[in-house]
Amino acid sequence: MMKHFILGLLLLITMCDDNEDCFTNTPKPDIVCIEIYEPVCGCNYTTYSNDCYASASGVSSWTKGACNSN
Repeated sequence: MMKHFILGLLLLITMCDDNEDCFTNTPKPDIVCIEIYEPVCGCNYTTYSNDCYASASGVSSWTKGACNSN
């Protein structure tokens, strides 16, 4: 869980300049997410395991399904 958060936070920092509106939420390291794989594509074009992980990473919006690899 902590690895996911750190990875998400690093991604947040590197992607923030490109799409500042995507990260209007504050990352929430104290959220506990269940390990159910229902992928979502964040507005930063990163696939998260589920909407809980996207929200915990500070992403403001996402769509159901994994991001395209293009």
